Amino acid sequence: MKLINVKLTDYRNCRNIELDLSGGKILIIGKNAQGKTNILESIYFLSTLKSPRTSNNIELINFDTERTEIDADIIKADTEISLGYIYTKDKARELKINGVKSRPKDFKSVLKTVLFSTSDLLLLRGNPSDRRDWLDRAISQIYPAYDDRLSKYDKIRIQKNNFLKDLAKGNTLNETLLEVYNEQLVITGSNIIFLRKKFLKEIERIAKEKHRIISETEDLKIEYECSFLDGEGELEQIVDKFKQSLEERRIEEIRRAQSCVGPHRDDIIFYINGNEATKFASQGQQRTIVLALKLSELDIITDKTGDEPVLLLDDVLAELDDIRQNYLLKSINDRTQTIITSVDTVLFEDEFLKDVKIYKIENGAIK
Repeated sequence: MKLINVKLTDYRNCRNIELDLSGGKILIIGKNAQGKTNILESIYFLSTLKSPRTSNNIELINFDTERTEIDADIIKADTEISLGYIYTKDKARELKINGVKSRPKDFKSVLKTVLFSTSDLLLLRGNPSDRRDWLDRAISQIYPAYDDRLSKYDKIRIQKNNFLKDLAKGNTLNETLLEVYNEQLVITGSNIIFLRKKFLKEIERIAKEKHRIISETEDLKIEYECSFLDGEGELEQIVDKFKQSLEERRIEEIRRAQSCVGPHRDDIIFYINGNEATKFASQGQQRTIVLALKLSELDIITDKTGDEPVLLLDDVLAELDDIRQNYLLKSINDRTQTIITSVDTVLFEDEFLKDVKIYKIENGAIK
């Protein structure tokens, strides 16, 4: 899979940019706040319909206009495919594949990307929600329908929370309605937990080896932390434990007027040589874990979908030491189209730059 070009119209500070991306490696250089990250964000957005920086798509629209547009041409399985995305300030959205209106599920199945940004380097030090978001975005690249399960689960959870808040105001408890909400949460939430655990097992297998190569002696282990599970992984077991936990914490949920059980409360825990990385690992060790995870995402997406994803590296090289920089750049094979942003070309060896197409961006325009 290769991006041929991308065109941005009134996307954040990029008023009118068109980039020829034909080639294996593209480097976009420029000072901070000039628009480098916006370009990578737009490409990632085409593959997921989500921004890694905001949940409000209106923020993607330039301040002075009423709409934004992203267009791209892609080569996939020797076939050229065009993608078009339009979003307006009145929240109207239009998705097109080859000029024909498309459903989100079909649109997201076309382009595959792996984004590695400086914010990812803080993954282990962030909140559980940050780690859940990383995991969910990675899974969605392989199973586009997974987003629908997440949305359905969140919708049911919000409805249940509103019901519990009504109870807190003194309204009468409707036992039947509470049971309906819990039953729906168990069905949808158990599937989410099952897929998360399955994906983590697969990514751990690949990341362990990559992590060992970088660190030489350290062993990486990844665990999915769920309050009501103790190693169980089969869907039937998850369903039973989920139901049991909801019943046990029923009074607590009513008292707190919120859902206290489910995948929205879970976390991902990383261990180095048996020690929890968030508590005991150095900054360098934590960055090694994230680097191994991101490179493993590339392998998994390629293996599961048959498509080589586009790798997006957003200012990340400046945050890595020489050992990790070299490993990252040498891990990128010739089949992987890589788009890199950086302040300048100083971090790159002449041999690497030899076959790289370089653009410079200034105030949202290519110079």
